[in-house]
Amino acid sequence: MNSEILLCKNAVVDFLKKPASEFTKDDIIRFITEKGIEMVNFMYPAGDGRLKTLNFVINSYSYLETILSLGERVDGSSLFDFVEAGNSDLYVLPRFSTAFVDPFAPLPTLTMLCSYFDKDGRPVEGSPEHILDHACREFTATTGLQFQAMGELEYYVIAPDEGAFPARDQKGYHESGPFAKFNDFRTRCMSLIASTGGQIKYGHSEVGNFTLDGMIYEQNEIEFLPVDARAAADQLALAKWVIRNQAMQEGLDVTFAPKITVGKAGSGLHVHIRFVDADGHSVMTGADGRLSEAARRGIAGLMDLAPALTAFGNTNPTSYFRLVPHQEAPTAVCWGDRNRSVLVRVPLGWTATGDMCAELNPGSRTSADVDPRQKQTFEIRNADGSADVYTLLAGLAVALRHGFEMPDGLKVAEDNYVDVDIHKAENAAKSERLATLPVDCADSADRLEAVRKVFEEHGVFPPRLIESTLRRLRSYDEEEIVRAKADTEAMLDMVRKYFHCG
Repeated sequence: MNSEILLCKNAVVDFLKKPASEFTKDDIIRFITEKGIEMVNFMYPAGDGRLKTLNFVINSYSYLETILSLGERVDGSSLFDFVEAGNSDLYVLPRFSTAFVDPFAPLPTLTMLCSYFDKDGRPVEGSPEHILDHACREFTATTGLQFQAMGELEYYVIAPDEGAFPARDQKGYHESGPFAKFNDFRTRCMSLIASTGGQIKYGHSEVGNFTLDGMIYEQNEIEFLPVDARAAADQLALAKWVIRNQAMQEGLDVTFAPKITVGKAGSGLHVHIRFVDADGHSVMTGADGRLSEAARRGIAGLMDLAPALTAFGNTNPTSYFRLVPHQEAPTAVCWGDRNRSVLVRVPLGWTATGDMCAELNPGSRTSADVDPRQKQTFEIRNADGSADVYTLLAGLAVALRHGFEMPDGLKVAEDNYVDVDIHKAENAAKSERLATLPVDCADSADRLEAVRKVFEEHGVFPPRLIESTLRRLRSYDEEEIVRAKADTEAMLDMVRKYFHCG
């Protein structure tokens, strides 16, 4: 059986016995009719980074055929800042490959993610999913490679503190129960995300945990497997939707906010990156096991455009309360191997020559089908839960392509490499030469505006979307931000304002 089908948790895949990428309209109709589905939901990303929902009662075969073929109208001006009210009608059409049985619906419901089309039946240039699709196609056209991504989704779970088995403050990394209180909640969420088609790598409790005013705040993380960047964005958007809905059902609160209190670890949205060739084989390492030229060129693009990328990955004032030294977040534009103080980290690869499985487990050997080189990635660590995941990944695709187009790309990568903690005294001279990330949203807007032509090249980011992004970043109250940086209570007021961002 196809490996994409075997053990898949998506009920539609299991029923049809075919990969989701091969779903057709006839497949969707067959599933709905044979499984007694009563409702169909369309979901689509809007300008605030959240998925919106449109519900349909299936009252006839002809109506089902109509909505699957033609989609439905929506008010684009209520979904996006760049759509004018005088010409706001858009179409949303379902992408059949995203179909899943809604785990929260009270009636049997099939849900699909949608894409936007304009009055002429063309993809809406400024819609998040179209920008990402365009960016990925341009990356492949330039490099001959596919951009794969995997997100690390961090969040805090909040509930009353019952006082039993208290966890150590800021020492929650990979903690087990009963000192970690919400491992079971996380595993339930992981199972539900898998049922929507999410390809999960693993989950665990994270560093951040503390008690405040009789409440437990416990940080968790769910990390995904590398897939095509377009699918990675869908998975992250759905994962946030699942976690919030499950928390609501269990009487918990969750937040993906970048910072929720002073002096504690904030939540990031680290993105791992992998390049594969037309046959699906990783090109991240060479024969010597070292990082390949293609990978280093991609990193060079991130180094060059990193300050501007914050416009898509760090989108509200509290994002910049997280991007400070010694708080598990980057500040300088640099990269390194296995180095958590840098912006781009190359994690430990599987380059050992021995068979660790056989050494530890006599009688067992690593399968010949398991290629350790496939696991190598590099991760960019500045983004957070305020990001719209589609435009964030689109921005990364542009930056990665830019690295291949830079004549001095390999030198840029070499010049921005650090081999130890960038905050250590011995790195002071190099640290002074490195570019830094923006200090607030207005600074982020300035950095994007300075290089906006790179993002607009090949028509990837429409100018009106860039203009809308700049306006939003510059719309925040500067006096309020200055007060928040100087006064803890003012900062906490701002944190509460953006507690459920993204």
